[in-house]
Amino acid sequence: MAEPTYDLDAVRRQIPLLRTHTPMNNCSQAPQSDVTRAAADAYLSSWAQDGMDWDSWIESTEEARAEFAALIGAQPNDVAIATSLSQATSSVASALSWRGRRNRIVASGAEFPTVGHVWLAQERHGAVVDWVPVRYGAVTLQDYQERIDDQTLVVSACRGYYQTGFKQNIPAIAELAHEKGAFLYVDAYQTMGSEVFDAPSSGADFVASGNLKFLMGIPGIAFLWVRPEVASEMEPSTTGWFGRADPYAFEAKRLDWAEGARRFDLGTPPIMEAYVARAGMAWLRELGLDAIEAWNDTLGQRCVEGAAERGLTVLGPHDPAMRTPTTAIACDNSHAVEATLRDQRIIASARGPAIRLAPHFYNTIEDVDRALDATARAIRHA
Repeated sequence: MAEPTYDLDAVRRQIPLLRTHTPMNNCSQAPQSDVTRAAADAYLSSWAQDGMDWDSWIESTEEARAEFAALIGAQPNDVAIATSLSQATSSVASALSWRGRRNRIVASGAEFPTVGHVWLAQERHGAVVDWVPVRYGAVTLQDYQERIDDQTLVVSACRGYYQTGFKQNIPAIAELAHEKGAFLYVDAYQTMGSEVFDAPSSGADFVASGNLKFLMGIPGIAFLWVRPEVASEMEPSTTGWFGRADPYAFEAKRLDWAEGARRFDLGTPPIMEAYVARAGMAWLRELGLDAIEAWNDTLGQRCVEGAAERGLTVLGPHDPAMRTPTTAIACDNSHAVEATLRDQRIIASARGPAIRLAPHFYNTIEDVDRALDATARAIRHA
């Protein structure tokens, strides 16, 4: 029986939910772990005992920034702290001008709705959004190539398609974008923490991710990496006092800019969320993202093969190299299937025409097979 290179039993002992449930929903929400619970408790204890420990709290947010930077092979100054991926995307959009000849946004049809909504909102400022179609659960490079032109200002290409688990080739898309002088924005929310991803070498100009999925965190915090030479040219109109060169100067009448991606910071940072985020990301790095990616590939392949064995239809690609850890199984009433699974203490995630199974580094092959058996029964009786 295949096993990961880390101690899976030890990992599982640190996730209380595994004592009662089979979580297979990391595409929506990570389970709580002992390390993240301890981090949240540390903040709550500080708040209760000290009332305010501002220096320590801000230090913790800086540690979270540095942890995310280390996770993606970057430097802390190249990372901004946001409250959500929606806000991170909006901050990027606010730093771009849509008044000139370059006013086109080429966005994949695989973008999570919030990203598409941000781009569409720029049309009132002169932007024109062109959608790259999704065909059979995937997006082709040829379709990007046919749409990116010398009037394109930004290309928006998620790393992973939230609905089918299709994984896009970011370096290849970056090459197409840069050939025409366009920026590349990448939403990596559906993959960050499940694989090795080096932002500087990916070719992307902006990479954003929230923290509550494969990064093992909670809602309320996200991170935005900006290529250093790009950041130095940006002045986002969505801003706040932490985006200043010296936030503690308290100069309301002066708009200067922090160095690097820090200029994309907004107001008071999400402090408690940063405590949790740092702990979850540090745990992943300690285990090793290469080992986590290898085990996720094994679990994902078992999802695909096991679904076929049970007569289930998998949407999107079957090739492990083209898939996130998420396996989307076609069904007519995904929300009913999700509810049926939850009654059996199996947590999955409904999304449109599919029930999604998204295991992570803590899951076992037995977890996958149990979830597939229950899914097959639930679909037959839905």
